[in-house]
Amino acid sequence: MCSQLHMLVLGCALLVNLVTSCDYPIDVCGAFAPGDVIIGGLYPCHSNVGNIGNRTQPDNFQCSEFGIRAFVRMLAMIHTIETINESNLLPGIKLGYMICDTCADATKAIQSTELLLSNNGSKEVKCSYTRSVPTVKAVIGAQYSEVSIAVAKLFNLHLIPQISPTSSASILSDKVRYPSFLRTIPSDVHQTKALAELVARFKWNWVGVIANDDDYGKSALQSFVANAEQLGICIAFQELIPAYIGHGDIINNIKTVANKIQNSSANVIVAFLKSELIIKLFTELLERNVSKTWIASDSWSAARDVASMHNIDKVGNIFGVSFKLGHIPGFEEYLKNLRPGPTATNKFIEEYKRLRFECTEEFVNYTKCVSASSEGACNLTESLKLKSPMACNYTDPSSANDDLLFENIDVTYSSHIAVRVVAHALRNLLKCNDTACERHVDFPPWQLLKEIKEVNFSQDDGPFYFDKNGDSANGYDFIYWVTGNGHSKFKVVGIYKLNKPGVEVDESLITGVIPESKCSESCKPGTIKKVSNISCCYSCIDCSEGTYSDKWDMVDCLSCSGKTWSQKGATQCRNKTEMYLHWDEGYAIVLVTFGSLGIVLLFIIAVIYTVNLKTPAVKAAGGNLCYLIVGSLMLSFCSIGLFIGKPNQYTCQIRQPLYGISFTICVSCILVKSFRTILAFKRYSQVQAKLKKIYKPFLIILFCAVMQGVICTMWLIFDSPQVEERSTNQTMEVLIQCSEGSNVGFGIMLSYIGLLAFICFVLAFKGRKIPHTYNETGYIIFSMLVYLFVWVCFIPIYVNKSEQRSAVQASAILASDYGIICCHLIPKCYIMLFKKEANNEQRYMDKLRQSTGSVFSVESAMATAKILLGDRGQRCNDTLRKRRGSW
Repeated sequence: MCSQLHMLVLGCALLVNLVTSCDYPIDVCGAFAPGDVIIGGLYPCHSNVGNIGNRTQPDNFQCSEFGIRAFVRMLAMIHTIETINESNLLPGIKLGYMICDTCADATKAIQSTELLLSNNGSKEVKCSYTRSVPTVKAVIGAQYSEVSIAVAKLFNLHLIPQISPTSSASILSDKVRYPSFLRTIPSDVHQTKALAELVARFKWNWVGVIANDDDYGKSALQSFVANAEQLGICIAFQELIPAYIGHGDIINNIKTVANKIQNSSANVIVAFLKSELIIKLFTELLERNVSKTWIASDSWSAARDVASMHNIDKVGNIFGVSFKLGHIPGFEEYLKNLRPGPTATNKFIEEYKRLRFECTEEFVNYTKCVSASSEGACNLTESLKLKSPMACNYTDPSSANDDLLFENIDVTYSSHIAVRVVAHALRNLLKCNDTACERHVDFPPWQLLKEIKEVNFSQDDGPFYFDKNGDSANGYDFIYWVTGNGHSKFKVVGIYKLNKPGVEVDESLITGVIPESKCSESCKPGTIKKVSNISCCYSCIDCSEGTYSDKWDMVDCLSCSGKTWSQKGATQCRNKTEMYLHWDEGYAIVLVTFGSLGIVLLFIIAVIYTVNLKTPAVKAAGGNLCYLIVGSLMLSFCSIGLFIGKPNQYTCQIRQPLYGISFTICVSCILVKSFRTILAFKRYSQVQAKLKKIYKPFLIILFCAVMQGVICTMWLIFDSPQVEERSTNQTMEVLIQCSEGSNVGFGIMLSYIGLLAFICFVLAFKGRKIPHTYNETGYIIFSMLVYLFVWVCFIPIYVNKSEQRSAVQASAILASDYGIICCHLIPKCYIMLFKKEANNEQRYMDKLRQSTGSVFSVESAMATAKILLGDRGQRCNDTLRKRRGSW
């Protein structure tokens, strides 16, 4: 009892000294409770300082506009201290508190801090504060980072632990400049990253950012912009609003920012603002009927004063990041019976109850105005906004309570944790157990700071501890404002964990329509972004041929691989259509049909020739040479099949030599026939005698064929034909054909055949006056002209019609083969089938006699018979000798 009385006397003396040392009222540090260990508190129970912009003398600060949220946070601190005092966490030790008002201003907060640091009403300046033992051992606060930054330098001097439940500026993590500052929330480094991740989660890449024009706001803005740029998010605009609510130009600044928001194409706005500023901004935007999607920082994400605004649902969707929420046991019951403790003084509670429940003349006039007209037509002052509708029904406002404060309970958990941190650190420092504490409470604050940094205790949401920067390792909750019927409630729709990348959002919990916010429309598959000066502003261009894009908003087109290709603006690559002379094409069917008919026709001719092999017609046609002609033509017809279908390496290397050698044999046979005719019917001479010596039909044919074989072999060895694939004018088509390798080899092969054909033509032309009955020179001339004409025409067509080369050459082969058949084989078949009376030895002898008698000498006639008819020619010669005299 004596101890409690002693603490009360010391507390009263301290308050008297505070009043006498400064000329301002007691409510600047309006909450006090005595104790063995005093914990200081800095809360903005008022949100405005009057005339601070016009302050010319260092006189008293006039604070106004009572702040409910900060008031409830302060009550959470007081309730936690009283709860700890009733527990056995610090047995035999009572915690007291001294709570001062910062009025949301850094200068005013410094004044309050000097009060907390004073000892018996005065403050000593020393070279060393190691042994200094101030009354306040630790401080909870401040709420705003701008204020915490200002007062932290004063606490650093004594190394008094300063634990803020809400200041999140990243600069406060710097332990060189702020060694005694800690906080029960994460740093803004994480908050701005979480907000950027949230924006990226909804694929918004075009956002505006507004912030307080103070250290906190500028730091948060810069950090958010840096994180946003890393995630590909572009900033449409950046605006600052003076942090001081009573700034003389605040209205014009609000209007300027509202104009920027209204005229911007960005549909998402990230706001690092005090709730008082956001209310003024929303009021201006509601008058203009502007609706956007808002991303709230922790400073107003769960602000009830903002959520209770009239028509708040018309400002648009509101998302926010909030510190981890928790439950404070017994706090609701405490608020229902709100009153200062038995030995405590709390001017803030008194002011709240006076504003809330006291019937004033202003309130009476306001209620009369509402009943006479409408609420919007009446003047609603700041003091009336807090007024209870039943204010005039309370006879004793100090004992009145209602549920208004319950709406702000969800923002108080971090204050509760801050007090528990101090209590657990004291338990370790004072070496307490469940019954007593060993050490005395007369210790310097820096010793407590060391214990606070090492604290680790369990809470409902897991263990609590500080990292190396004095920040909490807890994450954030993402909040969505559910509005309706003029009310708003906060719904947790996601979380952000500091040790896990990305955000977790349950979109099913979001009831509103999530809008888009992009500088440019998304580029659909098949197009890519052509970025302008701003990376998020771009135009969409089609992917070029041979490339594609299969996703939205791609930066580069992907190249087609292998045998695939794409048209302009394609979303995928497709296999190219292979172009070659297919077996089922009409023209290929025609070629195959005529080639097959040619082979069948040759087979029939061979049969006819075999049946009539001993007849003069077959002998005159060349006898066994006819079979060689038929066989070579069959091979030539067969080569046509190698020009049809998909080419491969083997068909490409076989088809040209097959045709070249086979047709060379055919032309060589005709050359022999031409040579034979000249020898048979020309007048006998010494030249003719020499020519007869070299007339070796099969050797001539073999020599010509071997020469062509050598040409083809050299061609295949040095530059053989290969399969060639190349795109046509239709880029989705690939032409597969045989590249003849060296055009020199191909040309020599054809030229060699052409040379033989030309020699045949010359020989036949020289023998054109030979008697018609046994003269084939006309057929030879015509067939060789056909061949030469076909292949002379073939060359330019082959060169220009590169896509139809196979069909062109196959057609030329058909024409050449049918020319030989029609000119050399079919006429003899006609004689053998339809003029059998002329196809006998006696008839032939008579014709030969008539021909040789009129044109040739007897010697020539005898030679002709032997050359043309072989053995039968020898018998003819015997007959000629018997009749020589009559000729």
